[in-house]
Amino acid sequence: MKRSPLLPISLIVAVDVLGLTLVLPLLPFYAERYGASPTVVGLLVSAYALFQLISGPYLGQLSDRFGRRPVLIVSQIGTLIGFIILARANALWVIFLSRFIDGATAGNLSVAQAYIADVTEPENRAKAFGIIGIAFGFGFLIGPAISGFLAHYGFTYPIYAAAGLSFLSILGTIFLLPEPERHADLPSERKPGLFEFAGYGKDFKNPKISSTLLQFCAFFMSFSIFIAGFALFAERRFTWEGRPFGPREVGFIFSYTGLLGIFIQGGFLGKMVKRFGEPRVIVFSFSSAIIGYSLLAIAHSVPLLILAATFSSFGSGGLRPALTALVSRQASPREQGRMMGLIQGINSLSSIIGPIFSGLLIDRGWLTIWAGLMGAFSVWGLALILRTFKRA
Repeated sequence: MKRSPLLPISLIVAVDVLGLTLVLPLLPFYAERYGASPTVVGLLVSAYALFQLISGPYLGQLSDRFGRRPVLIVSQIGTLIGFIILARANALWVIFLSRFIDGATAGNLSVAQAYIADVTEPENRAKAFGIIGIAFGFGFLIGPAISGFLAHYGFTYPIYAAAGLSFLSILGTIFLLPEPERHADLPSERKPGLFEFAGYGKDFKNPKISSTLLQFCAFFMSFSIFIAGFALFAERRFTWEGRPFGPREVGFIFSYTGLLGIFIQGGFLGKMVKRFGEPRVIVFSFSSAIIGYSLLAIAHSVPLLILAATFSSFGSGGLRPALTALVSRQASPREQGRMMGLIQGINSLSSIIGPIFSGLLIDRGWLTIWAGLMGAFSVWGLALILRTFKRA
């Protein structure tokens, strides 16, 4: 019996995501040790996303030409080199260099997604792509907690652990992953490059889908601001056992939100959509996010922080899949790939712009405004979806 290649690719993706989430809660504190201000930390996060956005389409083209497996290996090697340089950093510019290298070769997930498309039939791809979602949920549950535990012994320990996981994923690709026999013809499903967004302007003018795309903008901006700034926000706002929040405490909060994400997307969301439909679930999710970010703006105690994280997790956990399903229904069958590529592109641009806003606000000590900005984007998203209800 022929072994399905979905098992090794799912394990490889899970290991890659776990390595990523080991570094995520640690990076702001690590950069601060070398004199980085919150503004510089925001630029550090944006630089990774910028290089990823520029290189992403080219890595996709190379995987079409030379095969998924070789490009995936090169991408994983780039991630490994980036982690090693990050662990050996002795100056801030070296940290930036590590993120440049990691971002420029960050095709792991996009190439893995193309690989999944190669080895599955079109009618089975939606279910197969769920592997990526499961891997992210697993990574955000386990990775930050491990990172917080290891950071107690030294900031380089989680980074070396991430490098070790990256090395394991390389070995898995070399020895477990066969090259697919065919390449799926999915050029329109790729994420657009930095200089290709002009061609998508007409989509934002299309009355059928423009409101949903703008809701994606609102969601991605608030989410990217949160991911980039939460560690530094928590360090300045909360204490635990008489000390400011550090990588351990931030890691545990991220793990808690990851656990909620698995619960939400593992069954709860499906039941909600089946009963109320995507638009009402989007209203509920934006409302929940507004409550969460509002609580975060006024929170000065850990119990209130956990309550804020609970509401915001229900918001973000419901918005991405519900909005994706809604835009998929609003677009024509021949535009599905184009829409998915555009959504990924909006996410990438938000990951560049959001951290810059986040760093500037936290650098000036405007912590309440930082949380309020995320709430404002969520209010904008809620107003957009309510306006569609009114029109309907």
